[in-house]
Amino acid sequence: MIKEMYERGMSISDIARELGIDRKTVRKYIHSPNPPSKSKRKQRKSKLDPFKEYLQKRMLEDGVFNSEKLFFEIRQQGYTGGKTILKDYIKPFRETAKKKYTVRYETLPGEQMQVDWKEVGEVIIEGRKVKLSLFVATLGYSRMKYAVFTTS
Repeated sequence: MIKEMYERGMSISDIARELGIDRKTVRKYIHSPNPPSKSKRKQRKSKLDPFKEYLQKRMLEDGVFNSEKLFFEIRQQGYTGGKTILKDYIKPFRETAKKKYTVRYETLPGEQMQVDWKEVGEVIIEGRKVKLSLFVATLGYSRMKYAVFTTS
């Protein structure tokens, strides 16, 4: 691509500006018989590497995803890195754990109704404080709801 741009009459500076690379890099590509191949970088070791097995155990087996708690725990074990690298490492595990879906209990029409009852506060009726409750009934098949506030 760089050679084609140069052969079409673009200057080295224009090519560099357009591609966002250094002029020396453009020159290297133009004068090279074969385009330089990208060299693979060695992956640097992370300060977190020695603690990854422990972190995976805590997250996957124990269900602990709190980065502050895990940071404190690995600090006790000699970790000298920062919190950001730990949070970045934990994030995909946390997102995977959140994706657990509720399995619905399916029924035939008229077969089931679920009932919930909750005290939601107090109201004053005729000068007396009375507990206010909420009654909710949900039909299993249609998921239609019936709700009523009551004092009895």
